[in-house]
Amino acid sequence: MTSLTIATICARGGSKGLPRKNVQPFAGKPLIVHSIEQAQACAQITGVYVSTDDEEIAAVAEAAGAIVPYRRPTELASDEASKLPVIEHLLQHLEASGLAIATVVDLQPTSPLRTAEDIAGALAVFAETAAELVVSVTEPSHNPYYTLVEAQPDGTLALSKPAAFARRQDAPTVWGLNGAIYVWQRAAIARAVRDGFWSVPVRAYAMPRARSVDIDDRFDLELANWLYRHTLNPDSED
Repeated sequence: MTSLTIATICARGGSKGLPRKNVQPFAGKPLIVHSIEQAQACAQITGVYVSTDDEEIAAVAEAAGAIVPYRRPTELASDEASKLPVIEHLLQHLEASGLAIATVVDLQPTSPLRTAEDIAGALAVFAETAAELVVSVTEPSHNPYYTLVEAQPDGTLALSKPAAFARRQDAPTVWGLNGAIYVWQRAAIARAVRDGFWSVPVRAYAMPRARSVDIDDRFDLELANWLYRHTLNPDSED
């Protein structure tokens, strides 16, 4: 049996920062559709599977060509539920139906500015390095060696990573996880569920900040719309 590379998208109906965010209109389509279409544009990906508890999200996803095999159980759709058990639950269901899965490309539905080329690039890093996990990252707006600070017990502030670097250029390169793409070996997901995310060795696929917006609230949505219109798709009339 051929082992497959599939895409997963986890999209629950509840959202406090931006209600109904996964189906909010963005560039002429419901937000989740951008992630579905980006995955469909990657030749390595054989199917796009959506885990949701929400009927509207399910209908939108299926209309875009994704597979929604069930409605996610309530205990995996709460604010407190973490993402990895949700993915593992979906994979176990697919495997029970006979699917042989080797690689999982998990896409955050709130990252519409990523491109199909970004997904292909992350898959290339995954293949070239024989990685267990590749995550998309971007240059952060704050550097822990220079501008990221933490409150101390006495109420004062101190650098998160104090060090004696004379110049910013001398400090180690730091990255911020942008959440857009996670490329997993199948077995690594089960281990991460059991032992924690950072129990798996992680490699990076770098994306520009202009494609790294994660839409969590109205400000993020407006920023992503501006970037789409003025930077990524300047000919758009949307």
